[in-house]
Amino acid sequence: MSSLLEKFVNKVEFDSYHEYKENFHVEPPNNFNFAYDVVDEYACLYPEKKAMVWCNDDEDYTFTFKDLKEYSNRAANFFAKYGIKAGDRVMLTLKSRYDFWFCILGLHKLGAITIPATHMLKTKDIVYRLQKAGIKMVVCIAEEGVPEYFDEACAQLGDYELIKSFVGDQDRDGWLNFREEINNMSPEFQRPSREDQNSNEDISLIYFSSGTTGMPKMIMHDYTYPLAHIITAKYWQNVLEDGLHYTVADTGWAKAMWGQIYGQWIAGSAIFVYDYDRFDAAQMLEKASTHGVTTFCAPPTIYRFLIKEDLSQYDFSTLQYAVTAGEPLNPEVYNKFKKFTDLQLMEGFGQTECVICIANFPWMKPRPGSMGKPSPRYEISLMDADGNTCEVGEEGEIVIKTADGKPPGLFSGYYRDKEKTERAWYDGYYHTGDTAWMDEDGYFWFVGRNDDMIKSSGYRIGPFEVESAVISHPAVLECAITGVPHPIRGQVVKATVVLTKGYKPTDDLKKEIQNHVKQVTAPYKYPRVMEFVDELPKTISGKIRRIEIREKDQKDS
Repeated sequence: MSSLLEKFVNKVEFDSYHEYKENFHVEPPNNFNFAYDVVDEYACLYPEKKAMVWCNDDEDYTFTFKDLKEYSNRAANFFAKYGIKAGDRVMLTLKSRYDFWFCILGLHKLGAITIPATHMLKTKDIVYRLQKAGIKMVVCIAEEGVPEYFDEACAQLGDYELIKSFVGDQDRDGWLNFREEINNMSPEFQRPSREDQNSNEDISLIYFSSGTTGMPKMIMHDYTYPLAHIITAKYWQNVLEDGLHYTVADTGWAKAMWGQIYGQWIAGSAIFVYDYDRFDAAQMLEKASTHGVTTFCAPPTIYRFLIKEDLSQYDFSTLQYAVTAGEPLNPEVYNKFKKFTDLQLMEGFGQTECVICIANFPWMKPRPGSMGKPSPRYEISLMDADGNTCEVGEEGEIVIKTADGKPPGLFSGYYRDKEKTERAWYDGYYHTGDTAWMDEDGYFWFVGRNDDMIKSSGYRIGPFEVESAVISHPAVLECAITGVPHPIRGQVVKATVVLTKGYKPTDDLKKEIQNHVKQVTAPYKYPRVMEFVDELPKTISGKIRRIEIREKDQKDS
């Protein structure tokens, strides 16, 4: 069965990174709509083509594109019944329930705006989102107190009118039962004429940033955004036609858009979704190997847990490719994963604001710890504080040139926040807020978020290098490096450490780890302060919230 790739790109196959970088480009048709032009098109051409293999700990379902067309039509009819129309904002808080895919496709068909959100939000978080985005409807899980938090948020806002729908078995007062409702809807939905539907510039998706520093921003993507993820799926994740791709992410994280819907389906690969209640590395490995996953993507956090398992117990015979992004990859993790699987982890870099914009692509030999080289149509530079381009080996902020046009997949701005947009996007460049350096061969190496940089005794210290040094000690499972105030040095390095099973926090172990760091990196970078904890504060995407550690230290000081 053929993919739809050739409909949307100038060329599919390339012989080298250079050829790919210089010649590849996406060609969006006018009034592109992913739900109609990809999902429904597959349903017409290849109705039994596998789209999604979904499971939890008790159930397994396989959905074809014909199934998705019908369910998304039912969802579109449901939303329309309750007054949702083009431009309305609908929040989806569904973890990895299969209903999410019905909803987002149905909302695309209506021209409405989808706002995915994590189930970990509390009342104050929901109040903030309702007010900032003007959300008209929510569809959420019934568990973990999520409906109650929405009820509390609406009560706090007084007369806020929110249409509330849930996915669950028992009815709730004031709430619609989504599954009951769509079962009563027609599986037919008439596509409007192209002139009457969305334009390519209309907003289809808003993500609240994961909030590693400060309050989350609302990141807008237009209707061409799915096509840009061809770069992510076909040329970074290296998904296979009629393969099965697994990106570890629930739908509250933008990484779900990177790996669980757009680019994979355009390239002809099915997606695998494991809707677990609590992460268990061994269980996840069992599910992935049993279902025959062919390509795999996960953040370094997940790989750190995976390499602690006995990987010889699992069947990886179908797995052909593995990538990682979300935070920098520690070389220790890269080396151990390769030892177990003989696969090279291909690292990449991007943000909620864009698609994969720097990556190790299939034609490249990866350098462990390097993000790789720029994606096609992305002109990327490193810039110092004075706006000058950095030399080879010099640290600077990653910036994306937009003076000659917006590259594919770059966001449209921050919703209802012109000031924040102009603070990040000015003089023909989008400023990512991330620091890196480039080697003589054009490979980029991550240093840290600008807000996470540590200044100690005149040295600028990025957390990533120190974290990699700490993690390379066998007693350490995870580590977060932050700066704490010091009367003489300005700041000193602090390590917040989660230990591997079998190790206990002692003063002797602390000294052992400190001495280990002095041996594997510059001695001035070693953590003078160390705290052992059971777990690190993280966003839903698995990124470490160093700001939370810094705020806690300030309160305790």
